[in-house]
Amino acid sequence: MTNSGNSFKRSPGASFGSLQTFHGGLRLPGHREITASTPIGSADIPPILIIPLQQHIGEPAECLVKPGDTVYKGQVIAKASEPFSVPAHASSSGTVIAVEERLIPHPSGVKENCVVIETDGKDSCPDEQQAAIDYLETEPARLCELIQRAGIVGMGGAGFPTQIKLCNRTQRIELLLINAVECEPYISCDNRLLQERAAEVIEGIRIMRHGVAPEACTIAIEDNMHEAEQALRTALEAANETGITITRVPEIYPSGGERQLIRILTGREVPSQGFPADIGIICQNVGTAAAVYNAVAKRQPLMSRIVTVTGAGVAQPQNLECLLGTPVSHLITAAGGYTKDVERLLIGGPMMGYAVQNDSIPVIKTTNCVLAVTREEMPAPAPAQPCIRCGKCTAVCPADLLPQQLYWYARSNNYDIAQDYNLFDCIECGCCAYVCPSHIPLVQYYRHAKTEIWTQEAQKKAADIARRRHESRLSRLARIKQERADRMARKKRALSGDDGSEDAKKTAIQAALDRVKRKKQQASTTPKNMDNLTAEQQQMIDEADRRRQQKHRGNNN
Repeated sequence: MTNSGNSFKRSPGASFGSLQTFHGGLRLPGHREITASTPIGSADIPPILIIPLQQHIGEPAECLVKPGDTVYKGQVIAKASEPFSVPAHASSSGTVIAVEERLIPHPSGVKENCVVIETDGKDSCPDEQQAAIDYLETEPARLCELIQRAGIVGMGGAGFPTQIKLCNRTQRIELLLINAVECEPYISCDNRLLQERAAEVIEGIRIMRHGVAPEACTIAIEDNMHEAEQALRTALEAANETGITITRVPEIYPSGGERQLIRILTGREVPSQGFPADIGIICQNVGTAAAVYNAVAKRQPLMSRIVTVTGAGVAQPQNLECLLGTPVSHLITAAGGYTKDVERLLIGGPMMGYAVQNDSIPVIKTTNCVLAVTREEMPAPAPAQPCIRCGKCTAVCPADLLPQQLYWYARSNNYDIAQDYNLFDCIECGCCAYVCPSHIPLVQYYRHAKTEIWTQEAQKKAADIARRRHESRLSRLARIKQERADRMARKKRALSGDDGSEDAKKTAIQAALDRVKRKKQQASTTPKNMDNLTAEQQQMIDEADRRRQQKHRGNNN
């Protein structure tokens, strides 16, 4: 139920008071102790960078380079193809050796077009560096342009183009909500970012607040992230910032989900198939805030990110800052390599992540965790058994759906009814599969159903376009045929006098006769080419003319 009476007009420095709850959720072990307490390391420059043209929700970027081209760090190698797209940049200098399909991080193991760069190790930037700007003196439209050109997307996992959230809206924004809730086990990249670079995050938030002009702004953080919270408070005090508050939320998975976090803080519900902006809220990740700061204050595009490399399958679990396009294998090496007991490799956490079979896939803008696990740490799932209708999945679903019903309709390919049960409100958090006593991989069924629906809609869209083109062609041919028939009919009427005018018929006939007469006159008066005659030929012609004249005089006598 929407709590329309909840006001965001709070006194400076005040945090949100009574927190709400959302349906379901789980309390899970954190497994973050080592990585959250270890400084961020560097993965250095890999020999090869693999940069996909699509690293976000929306349309892929349009490639601007070809094999053999030399690129520098920060160069635009793919431009945004439409408003719901962002450009891609070279994250280091080198030579483009291929533009081809490569495996990318995706649950289905698909291949997408990628720009493959052989790095030169120099990390060369263009000679002319762009000057930083004072964001407080900059128009919001200009800030949006800088954010879009920097290729920034949501770095919390969804990858929604940031400029769309901040700029393409008509609603009045009451709350700018900064999400620092890292609720999934093992992942601590945002935690370390706040501990070490809280000032950059705060400046990024101030930039977004200047562009959005919300009534209130708060940072939501888990109540167990004490060091990160203290770093934020220190940065706020140093900046003398009183318009940004900090609100603690309970450590319940998935409280970091956008809809769930909004529910906790405000009691409001985001409409089904809607967006937070529909209820006056914009939600951004702390990693996104840091990227916005770099884009505006330093004029740097999004070229790197912090990734948690962890699990019992790696020798030295830690957070690593790496260039976008870095192969996962390079990250594993930087983290000390695999242990002998490694069993599986996941991109993302244990709940929302997915297993991959190849560590050559690259790090992209939404990659927050690489998890290498052992069999003991994460046993292989047991074989699925028939559903016993226990209802546990419904009890823990944070989106307040009916997972059991969605499972039946997704399994039977009855996608229309699955959508009636709000399939696309599922955030794929994995709570339902986690508690299922029958070990049914419920999320896999939901993902498959969504993919099939998207595929069918794309095919229908393509078929509609082809049908409209065919109908347009038939209409055009019919119009041309009719116009030709009308012209012929007018000519016939003019020649036959059927248009009701005898004078018109006579005029048309006389015009035709005049044209024939003019052609005959032109043929008879056209002089022959006399320029190339020899003297002997000229003498013969003159003699022939003399004889004709004599014959003509004799006939007259």
